[in-house]
Amino acid sequence: MNVRPRPVAAEPVIPEGPSVRATCATYDLCVCRAASPAWTPPSDTAFDLQRPAHVVPARRIVFRENELNDAVPVICEGWAASIVMLSDGSRQILSFLLPGDLVSTALLFQSQTHCLVEAITEVRYRTFTHSELKASLFHNPGFFEKVSKAWLEEKARLDQLIVDLGRRTAEERIARLILGLQQRLARRGMVQPESMEMDFPLRQHHIADAVGLTPVHVSKVLSEFRRSGILKISDRSLTIVEPAGFRRIAHMR
Repeated sequence: MNVRPRPVAAEPVIPEGPSVRATCATYDLCVCRAASPAWTPPSDTAFDLQRPAHVVPARRIVFRENELNDAVPVICEGWAASIVMLSDGSRQILSFLLPGDLVSTALLFQSQTHCLVEAITEVRYRTFTHSELKASLFHNPGFFEKVSKAWLEEKARLDQLIVDLGRRTAEERIARLILGLQQRLARRGMVQPESMEMDFPLRQHHIADAVGLTPVHVSKVLSEFRRSGILKISDRSLTIVEPAGFRRIAHMR
């Protein structure tokens, strides 16, 4: 019997100490830094760091469609997934959300989203209001540049998803998904540069829902990757043993 995760109220967590900047691995990468008012002295704590974070346990729904109202969440820690549920109970994962990601760039301009967000691991996030972000958008060129880049990256991932689902083989889809995550994690300093090892909390059903395959098919492809010595997968980590060969499978340079 399939059991759907139930929504859980996120518990606020007050940051310890005068600033979480030193403990946030993605502060320089995500909108938190760019959203700081341009006139704020560098030595001051940015307004985004003064608010509490919220924690949602793994496998729980963070937000459903149309629940966000005026909130624009930013993932601080953990992995989440942006998901569209279909009428037959199946689902399509549109994107995996990593530390530093806006849940959706569209939320900067509208108060509702067409998908739900589910925590894959324990997730910590902060929220901004539309008014705060719009003020920064107009007064801070750095924030405008950061949001533009985030929107273009989000659009590129969705465009690539269309091509993958419509034209690529199962091996290509899975390889491209893993390589795309590896590139995003590398920008966050979350990949071991020498061994190419990275955290990988995804299960076969996550991959299946992201690439339009069944979990059984995903299992067969991953088993073949392991047998050929291209990948190593443990309980919560993945190592790309042969990056060049893996890129050839994915048709990525």
